[in-house]
Amino acid sequence: MSEKQPEQATVKRSERKQIGRTLREQAPRGSHGNWTPAPDRSDPISLLQAQDQGRLQRLLPIKYGRMLESPFAFLRGSAVVMAADLANTPATSIQTILCGDAHLSNFGVFATPERSLVFDINDFDEAYPGPWEWDLKRLAASAVVAGRENGFSEKKCWRLAVSLVEVYRFAMGKFSETNTLDVWYYHVNADAVLEVFERSSKKGEKSAQKMVKKAHRKTHLQTLEKLTRYEDGRRRIVSDPPLLVPLREMGLEKYLDEETLRQLAKESVEDAWRQYLDSLPDERRFLLQRFRIVDMALRIGGVGSVGTRCVIALLEGESEDDALILQLKEAGPSVLEEHLTERRYSEHAERVVTGQRLMQATSDIFLGWHTSQLSDRDYYWRQLKDMKGSLDVSTMDYEGLRTYLGVCAWCLARAHARTGDEASISGYIGKNDTFPDAIGDFAVAYADQTERDYQALVEAVKSGRIDAQTGI
Repeated sequence: MSEKQPEQATVKRSERKQIGRTLREQAPRGSHGNWTPAPDRSDPISLLQAQDQGRLQRLLPIKYGRMLESPFAFLRGSAVVMAADLANTPATSIQTILCGDAHLSNFGVFATPERSLVFDINDFDEAYPGPWEWDLKRLAASAVVAGRENGFSEKKCWRLAVSLVEVYRFAMGKFSETNTLDVWYYHVNADAVLEVFERSSKKGEKSAQKMVKKAHRKTHLQTLEKLTRYEDGRRRIVSDPPLLVPLREMGLEKYLDEETLRQLAKESVEDAWRQYLDSLPDERRFLLQRFRIVDMALRIGGVGSVGTRCVIALLEGESEDDALILQLKEAGPSVLEEHLTERRYSEHAERVVTGQRLMQATSDIFLGWHTSQLSDRDYYWRQLKDMKGSLDVSTMDYEGLRTYLGVCAWCLARAHARTGDEASISGYIGKNDTFPDAIGDFAVAYADQTERDYQALVEAVKSGRIDAQTGI
């Protein structure tokens, strides 16, 4: 992935802004407000089932049980459905690196290597080069779906979507006038987030303060205390099936297929560890060579990723208190890839890691990857739950959610400015209300579509077409 088009540096920003304005002729800004499902639109349940191929089939009922919780939960787990729909919507030719799943719950706080807290995008499983509008439309649609579930009026839900686009427009305008290095170094720290909430929403401010306090407490030591215990003088991962199942336990075949069990044999783990270390910069490889893997466990988290192979590894250093936990997560093709054929990546985990490093202001120092020699599946590695936190948007009032979405939009604009043509995007959007209003209209129409698709899942479960296990 490249963060800029090679020729961008040779064209003045004023000229690129004008290029953005001329693109309104091929994709009028108002056209983004249109959403009508195509007559030959793919069945959303069939798309979800197609994505399930190759996943751990015994875990899929948990995924669908979580998606049944609400239309918003369905939206979280159905990026593949929206990707297919976005492929049939108007778009400019301006490319950036997309998050690919930019709904409002895929943002949060986490620690930098210097141990300060920043707010940013935090999910890159679907990262891929594509039209910048797609991320913005998904974020806006998620705003309307979440707003409805919070009981807001239709007018307010529409306004949530419009407001976040207005923030994106303002931020992109600023980035289009900012030095390249300043854009690259720009980040949103947690204190700035608290200040924004303090000015806008008392209820939102309390939620933000809770998020930050929780993140400060959720250090790697707290994660070790929660997920491990001592057995016969050795630290081991606790058992909490089906969400957390140590690989040393009997009956693991209930959750893992034979192929995956072979991958977790000692020789395969050692090969994976060597590959992972080779993917790291020298100084981080030097750091991790002081540790060894002493235990591993199958772990289930999230919504849409349930069924992918996800394992945590307990690493131990020179003393019993010198330990950390890394996560190995299977990376398959991005849901965007089928619809964006210009570039393809054979190593999906490297795509995820590269996308994260490009889009985030600062990233986990333990990000790396390996490819299983037995199955040819890709996995990316990262530290588990180190000073991470997120806001519970379901408890927010209108002003709190609007403020939160504004922070998300600002971070999304910065990510797109780092990896795309910020001047052309700013020139295309312009300064009037045409584009924000159009995205607001799209978001409302697509929220309606999401609710219909959610109902289709409900019916599929009732008919027995889909097996769902709730409450997990």
